[in-house]
Amino acid sequence: MEPFIIHEKDNVCVDLQTGHKTALCDIEKGTDIIKYGFPIGVATEAVSKGDAVHSHNMKTKLGDILSYEYKPDFTALPKKEPFTIRAFVRKNGDIGIRNDIFIVPTVGCVNSIAKTLSEKTGAICFSHPYGCSQLGDDMKITQLILRGLINHPNAGGVLVLGLGCENNNISEMKKVLGTWDTQRVKFLSVQDCEDEIEEGTKLIEALQKNAATDQRQEVPVSNLKIGLKCGGSDGFSGITANAVVGRVTDELCAMGASAVLTEVPEMFGAETVLFQRCVNEDVFNRSVALINNFKQYFKNHNQPVSENPSPGNKDGGITTLEEKSLGCIQKGGTAPVVDVLDYGDTVRKAGLHLLNGPGNDIVSVTNLAAVGCHMVLFTTGRGTPLGGAVPTVKIASNNQIANKKSHWIDYSAFGFDKDEKAKELLELIKRVANGEKTKNELCGNREIAIFKDGVTL
Repeated sequence: MEPFIIHEKDNVCVDLQTGHKTALCDIEKGTDIIKYGFPIGVATEAVSKGDAVHSHNMKTKLGDILSYEYKPDFTALPKKEPFTIRAFVRKNGDIGIRNDIFIVPTVGCVNSIAKTLSEKTGAICFSHPYGCSQLGDDMKITQLILRGLINHPNAGGVLVLGLGCENNNISEMKKVLGTWDTQRVKFLSVQDCEDEIEEGTKLIEALQKNAATDQRQEVPVSNLKIGLKCGGSDGFSGITANAVVGRVTDELCAMGASAVLTEVPEMFGAETVLFQRCVNEDVFNRSVALINNFKQYFKNHNQPVSENPSPGNKDGGITTLEEKSLGCIQKGGTAPVVDVLDYGDTVRKAGLHLLNGPGNDIVSVTNLAAVGCHMVLFTTGRGTPLGGAVPTVKIASNNQIANKKSHWIDYSAFGFDKDEKAKELLELIKRVANGEKTKNELCGNREIAIFKDGVTL
């Protein structure tokens, strides 16, 4: 099989059996290694044509916080007629592609009760260890993420389960919620009742009865919000799965739908590509702040901004963070960047958004759900069983992992006709939106994790 060249400017190619890089020409020490048409690092020694290029002879070029200039270079996507999906229309006009019953604890102390209620009623509980002994912004992020789950339109009903004495007690959580649908959201503080299992069961059964009256309706796909995530990436991810997802992102955004790209550290080294696509200077400035604030977060904890590829990433052929980032952002296609989201924000615009948050898989998937994404397109080269609060479509970058872990993987994007692959993936997305269960749903893999950056009392 011939080595694969991604971009005409590249001086390395990809071995399509291993995902690792090979030099296309002699490369002098100190010369940039080019992949995807951009530098992914620098040669630490002379490299001969045909040599393997990896950690032994190249290193990152990433360093400190940078300044940037707004130089827009993008083309608006041509508008396309949206197809329809069948979804649940909520009272506020939002749509849901599921009608699940959630149990959302306000604090980790009631996790065992939430689990018991879940086993008894079939409701889905989202345990977490937070909601008490947190201060300032650290507590605020917990509340905002929980608010996003409680308000999520994929939930036909939600039981908010509190203890009573925690910092984030139900009264405080209600202040953060603001308003809610009283038929769809119920509250239970377990210190205030004699038998919390009996009371919780009654409330969940009432939510289930109400949700049973909801019916799917035809709505345009422009209502759909898609989260974009990669995890366990390999050398194929940027040229198969992420590239195919990028075509789907463009297709959906052209139809008026929304897509959300997160994992801010996995934009380091590729940020200028995104900055060029910001629709105006305000979005550009907020995008720059997104990148530099996260770099500062690393520096505040005395960590290098260049440290990201995991052992699995490196085994799969990814050497530097720049290389990982340039592959990661392929999921965003060529769509212009229309907005920048923070914890607690909600997607309200059509098009591609950037979302604050780390690259950690379960934290990222939780963040995407909390801003209102109906499903997450999760690309992987190494495989993962992970599933979040919303359907998590696992897309393999290679056939080996797709075949080995068919109970995890929903679709293999490996192949050279990316347009055909994107067409197939779009059909899968339509089926999932219409109710077809993803592998994570079938396996019962549903969990959340909340970003933490603060003091625990």
